[in-house]
Amino acid sequence: MRQYLREYIIMAWRSIRSTLLRTILTIVIIAVGITALVAILTAIDVLKISLTESFSSMGVNTFSIRNRGMGIRIGSGGERPKQFESITYDEAMAFKERFGFPADISVTTRGTGSATIKYRDKKSNPNNSVLGVDEAYLATSGYELAAGRNFTQQEVNLGYPSVIIGREIASFFFGSASKALDQNIKIASGTYRIIGVLKEKGTSVGMNNDRVCMIPIQNVRQQYGRPDMNFVIQVKAASIEMMEAAIGEATGLFRIIRGVQRGEEDSFEIFKSDSLANVLIEKIAWMGLVGTIIGIITLMGAAIGLMNIMLVAVTERTREIGIRKALGATRRAIMWQFLIETIVICQLGGIAGIVFGTIVGNLVALVMHVGAVLPVLWMTLGLIMCMITGLLAGLIPALKASRLPPIEALRVE
Repeated sequence: MRQYLREYIIMAWRSIRSTLLRTILTIVIIAVGITALVAILTAIDVLKISLTESFSSMGVNTFSIRNRGMGIRIGSGGERPKQFESITYDEAMAFKERFGFPADISVTTRGTGSATIKYRDKKSNPNNSVLGVDEAYLATSGYELAAGRNFTQQEVNLGYPSVIIGREIASFFFGSASKALDQNIKIASGTYRIIGVLKEKGTSVGMNNDRVCMIPIQNVRQQYGRPDMNFVIQVKAASIEMMEAAIGEATGLFRIIRGVQRGEEDSFEIFKSDSLANVLIEKIAWMGLVGTIIGIITLMGAAIGLMNIMLVAVTERTREIGIRKALGATRRAIMWQFLIETIVICQLGGIAGIVFGTIVGNLVALVMHVGAVLPVLWMTLGLIMCMITGLLAGLIPALKASRLPPIEALRVE
């Protein structure tokens, strides 16, 4: 078999060139299916990398205490997250003061997600987030400064009109981070002096981290205060090894602060910085199944089309088959000739689909500022699926060709 394989491939290539138009159409159909499969699965890999990087940037030794769970709903599926009473400012500050474990602790709250920023006669769109933070927030959240400085404890406690802005805001108003320092901008009804500009961080979980304004937590309480205002506590343990012990200490202390009785369920949620990423990754896993189904359905259509093409090819080449049999070709040789021809067509479509699918998937990586991804596993899966498609599509035409009586085949004009 091996000694004839090269000859079969050459004959298959000649046959493909002789029916170029219909072969190209079949290759395109196959390529579309493989493109959909590889592109969707590559995009999922990119999303996983992006989510992991976004949340792990906070640090693997960081966790937060919140008033709601991480239940995430996509469409109508999933479970509703657990919702508890808001964590008050007094509760959050009590935790910060009483937590004796070696760790950095910050308290933060969200003012608004639709703030308009003004600088002189220039105004931004109402799509900026305002966060109330303390002096430890940068250390616990994974943000870094591109220029300027962090808040001092005095600025936070006294509610100084100081602000740290995202990179996109600095670029929009001032062109660069250094030019933004010491400038005064207006956020809602307050005027704030820029003391720092954050490094570019991109978007994660629907929030643009480069369009954020951080102001002292006291200012947010005054400017955006509301009865149900909720606060989040973030804790960064001194080391990864101390993480579980820190979580245990934090749980016990906050149960006391919240007045949770022995035997009762916690009235708050604690989760690590990468926990939400893991939940989201699990939720988008179904997209891989969708991509695979789309690819299989498209390949089934391509297989039917390819089978028809090969049946037509058998009819057109009946005399050629008769001559080959008259010269000594066996039924097995004829069968393998047509099988390899269908496999070659499928592999050409598969290669084209893999190339386009990888490009599309990496366009998603480019948009999400993630490094290029080479989906070796999905590329291999695509080629295997094309091989199976070729075998299934070519089996009936190959058997038909191999069973043609040589005398009858030679009589065909």
